[in-house]
Amino acid sequence: MNAMHQYMIDNYRAAQRGEQAPPQPGLNDWQVIRELRDYRRFQTVLAGHRSHGRIRAALTRLLHPRAANSANCG
Repeated sequence: MNAMHQYMIDNYRAAQRGEQAPPQPGLNDWQVIRELRDYRRFQTVLAGHRSHGRIRAALTRLLHPRAANSANCG
């Protein structure tokens, strides 16, 4: 049984009991991903780190070590 079959069964049960239908599978996936991103950014700020640009800065240090060192010196 996949998620759509389970949704149809739950929807049928809700209709029989006069309850509100459950949300469709996958309806709130992007909202959950955005909330997770926001939560991780918040935890990063609380830890005292930058909230964005960390990956780009790490790649710059890795790929261009001289450019990163000269940027930090002056």
